[in-house]
Amino acid sequence: MARPQLLDQASVQSVVPRKLYWIERQQDVWFIRFDGSDYGPYKSEREALLFAVDAAKALGDQGEATQVLLTGETGEVQPAWTSGQDLYPPRL
Repeated sequence: MARPQLLDQASVQSVVPRKLYWIERQQDVWFIRFDGSDYGPYKSEREALLFAVDAAKALGDQGEATQVLLTGETGEVQPAWTSGQDLYPPRL
């Protein structure tokens, strides 16, 4: 079953009570946005995604519902990994 496409951070937070890790490209590097702070830069989307999933998994192991989201070049957001739902480590 295909995952639903998410529209924006405000709508996601109001619908899904999760700690969210946002992967975003800024020029030629990638950042992880979490809890109002940016982490990085990372050289690739894959590198940022692996770090975000590791952090989300660790927080998920402490009982928090977590999700990693990818922001595309046109602003579309899609889930990349969800605690308790997706395999760890992810197959990228």
